Amino acid sequence: MFGISPLGWIHVLGSLPAIPVALYMFVRHGRIVPRSMVGAVYFVSMLIGAATVFLVAHQPVSYGIGTLTILLLLTGYVIERILGSARIARYIETICLSLSVFLLMVPTVSETLRRVPDGHPLVTDLKSPLLLGAQGGLLAILVVGLTAQIIYLVRLPRP
Repeated sequence: MFGISPLGWIHVLGSLPAIPVALYMFVRHGRIVPRSMVGAVYFVSMLIGAATVFLVAHQPVSYGIGTLTILLLLTGYVIERILGSARIARYIETICLSLSVFLLMVPTVSETLRRVPDGHPLVTDLKSPLLLGAQGGLLAILVVGLTAQIIYLVRLPRP
């Protein structure tokens, strides 16, 4: 179905929970909150997705995206342990984890448009206006979202 191998389904289904979990945290908290139960679900799901990309990817860029996602994810989840509760740690955490969501969504949207509906996908060319528009929309959401997050963090009272 959709030309996805059994290992590909493990990759898709393993990373799929990260999408609604990230959306929930953005709506509820304005950012990914790593030290929470929902944050733990996000971490595990993203790690499964990013690690299994090396087993299912066909494009060389996918390996770079997978590696960068893992680095951003790990940095976002450990930076407070390294820097303590310093204000800069919250900025780094927020930026890294927001970028990890972006790196999840770009291939998710691209692959969905290139596979759905089954047998007659919406996009067959990587230079399709629909695909480029969707990717541009994701980039715009990232820029606006990160800007809003940084403004919010700047306005927080200092501890």
